[in-house]
Amino acid sequence: MLTLFQRKRTTPAPPALPAEDENGKGLLRPEPAATLLATPRRQRLLEHIWQRTSLSRRQFAALYLAPLERYAELVQHFPASESHHHAYPGGMLDHGLEIVAYALKLRQSYLLPTGTTPEDQAAQSEAWTAATAYAAMLHDLGKIAVDLHVELADGRIWHPWHGPLRQHYRFRYRPDREYRLHSAASGLLYHRLLGRETLDWLSGYTEAWSALLYVLAGQYEHAGVLGELVVQADRASVAQALGGDPAKAMAAPKHALQRKLLNGLRYLLREELKLNQPQASDAWLTQDALWLVSKTVSDKLRAHLLAQGIDGIPASNTAVFNVLQDHGMLQPTPDGMAIWRATVTSETGWSHTFTLLRLAPALIWESGERPAPFAGTVTVESDCDAPAASVPQPTDDGAPQPAFVPASPQMAQADDGVDTLLELFDMPNAAPTAPGVEVELTVPGSVDAPLVLSPEDAPPPPSAPTRFHATNDEGTPETPSGEHFVSWLRQSITSRRLIINDAKALVHSVADTAYLVSPGVFQRYAQEHPQTARLAKQENLADWQWIQKRFEKLQLHRKQGDGRNIWTCEVTGPRKSRRLHGYLLREPSSLFDEVPPNNPYLSVLG
Repeated sequence: MLTLFQRKRTTPAPPALPAEDENGKGLLRPEPAATLLATPRRQRLLEHIWQRTSLSRRQFAALYLAPLERYAELVQHFPASESHHHAYPGGMLDHGLEIVAYALKLRQSYLLPTGTTPEDQAAQSEAWTAATAYAAMLHDLGKIAVDLHVELADGRIWHPWHGPLRQHYRFRYRPDREYRLHSAASGLLYHRLLGRETLDWLSGYTEAWSALLYVLAGQYEHAGVLGELVVQADRASVAQALGGDPAKAMAAPKHALQRKLLNGLRYLLREELKLNQPQASDAWLTQDALWLVSKTVSDKLRAHLLAQGIDGIPASNTAVFNVLQDHGMLQPTPDGMAIWRATVTSETGWSHTFTLLRLAPALIWESGERPAPFAGTVTVESDCDAPAASVPQPTDDGAPQPAFVPASPQMAQADDGVDTLLELFDMPNAAPTAPGVEVELTVPGSVDAPLVLSPEDAPPPPSAPTRFHATNDEGTPETPSGEHFVSWLRQSITSRRLIINDAKALVHSVADTAYLVSPGVFQRYAQEHPQTARLAKQENLADWQWIQKRFEKLQLHRKQGDGRNIWTCEVTGPRKSRRLHGYLLREPSSLFDEVPPNNPYLSVLG
């Protein structure tokens, strides 16, 4: 009889097996959440999940950790499948944590809800982040209700709607189970994990709430972006468990970048770009086309998206033009090029020739929102298919400046800074979380306390529509400087717009201090602050080199014995190792309020 409760395993079991009862009857002992989540790898996953929210530890405990603890107590040592992925004791819990971490990482590349204003996106940011985490955590939960037969020590049958297991238990897979029934069964259980107050709070955000319900019902075709995030994160977790490549499984669908670029253009045209000005302007709207000054708009679009915490934006203008054209957002010239050359003439007689991008106005405005057209004319030149590098570009005051020259391949790739760092989730033996940044496994007070996100508890969300600028004593924005760079870097880390110790992070914690990857972190700052290029040009330097020199003058970094500023770090993984170059800070408090643990995959070589 007991052989019915044996499980097939195709992958090695984790080091810590579930404890059986002392009488040797093959029964498993139920464990509290604190014990289940205490393994180094699970603590590491919890740390990743927190890093991808914009909350304090206290608010994270209420909004994310409490549901994850309830999830752990409910799934106990159950596997995620009988003989496929995560088919070992505790596989369901590991899969749940992995998919939440992956989904939140993907969520950072989206402005949600789509098609609304940046102000609405900022106001709904945490609701969409929470909905993403909940959808990921709960999407497979129905398996324990319909795929498993669980028997308690006293012979009774346990169902998950009874609540967490309190007796020793054994289980087997039902031979007659239906493969897709678990999607429909999750609705029986999710209220046990989220609680009344959490559901009340989230139901106030109609679009996020609807998308979450569709995911939990298995109707992914109606769940929009939220459904895409869960499907991709699930594939990534499964790929990792089966020895595949999570990075490929997490590749965003092609239209995701199109959505980001389009939303960014809409925001800029509404809030920042000068439209239809009689002289120097950023854009002109005619009856049949929207004309954008190519370099100006590309620079501002990149800076805006980076300031929103969106990665994966091309580093050069040429690449941006190609992406816009590949996604069908630009109207090409007769020769199929992205760049048009046209002369703009106003009613007052002012005239100037520009290199322009041409878009259909319907991409930006609904019919009732479209502004009045430009009173002058935009006349296409006969050589409109000339490449951007051959045509002078205007500065803000209308005077010509040297043409844009595409960046070298080294420059185009350098802004990731740590492209070779292996995904932390690829590491099966992740180091334990240091005591200073442990995720507490006990939520203070009632876990059902009202979820009120006060300003002092939560830093600004990553999708906030306004770009951060340091200010002087009079409250006016400062120009780029070393001090402004450090202030920007600290704020970006606090708001989670820059993730530390991750595969593509530009900041790591090494040798008990902060490590700044060079030149990537300086290039990122220069991309978010295009005005740096104008200051750098006066000294005949690249924009990132100019801000790097201003940073060095602050003397916040450690120097080597021979006076060198740059330190080399080795990135080690199970399959390969690479090297990074950057700056070690004298004091980590320059960037961190709470010093994170050292990245276990980086070591300083000197």
